[in-house]
Amino acid sequence: FGIASGENFVITTTNRKEITEDNFSEIVQDGITLYLLQSVDQMLLSATKERIDFLPHYDTLVKSGMYEYYASEGQNPLPFALAELIDNSLSATCRNTGIRSIQIKLLFDDSQGKPAVAVIDNGRGMTSKQLNNWAVYRLSKFTRQGDFESDHSGYVRPLPVPRSLNSDISYFGVGGKQAVFFVGQSARMISKPADSQDVHELLLSKEDF
Repeated sequence: FGIASGENFVITTTNRKEITEDNFSEIVQDGITLYLLQSVDQMLLSATKERIDFLPHYDTLVKSGMYEYYASEGQNPLPFALAELIDNSLSATCRNTGIRSIQIKLLFDDSQGKPAVAVIDNGRGMTSKQLNNWAVYRLSKFTRQGDFESDHSGYVRPLPVPRSLNSDISYFGVGGKQAVFFVGQSARMISKPADSQDVHELLLSKEDF
């Protein structure tokens, strides 16, 4: 790796958790992505990629939204799909101490790519593991354990306020991925954890599937 004799270095996960003798056997598994850095908080010099493996047939994602909740109520399905997308932002911002910002943008400028719906918030962000969990079909936010610091969490139990302000508006829905593929052909999730300088990006595309 080009490490000089006597040079200090650390090995970390993509969540910047340092690998040590004590946690090596617990953390280091087949397929895990690791960083070799000079320090835990070192700025990455270039973009990195992390492989995510899951098994459902692509039709499970790209067609399930058509067959489930949206068509079953006899109502206009688009608000339900948008509610699923906004739900992620409500959960992410529900414990903000400052301004809580959620924007919904409809993008139609062909010079910038295909038309898109963008939901943008200033919430706490997701770690690479939480983004991985979001990608896994049927990993419900109500069955994820732990808190934000946990590698297995993406959901914060909402405060006792009206449902329009918490993150339970999609309680009876079928999830953000199905909403995405009901509205369009691909999903791009970009997230930066509040306590990290790393930006994580996930792309799910019908064309790629």
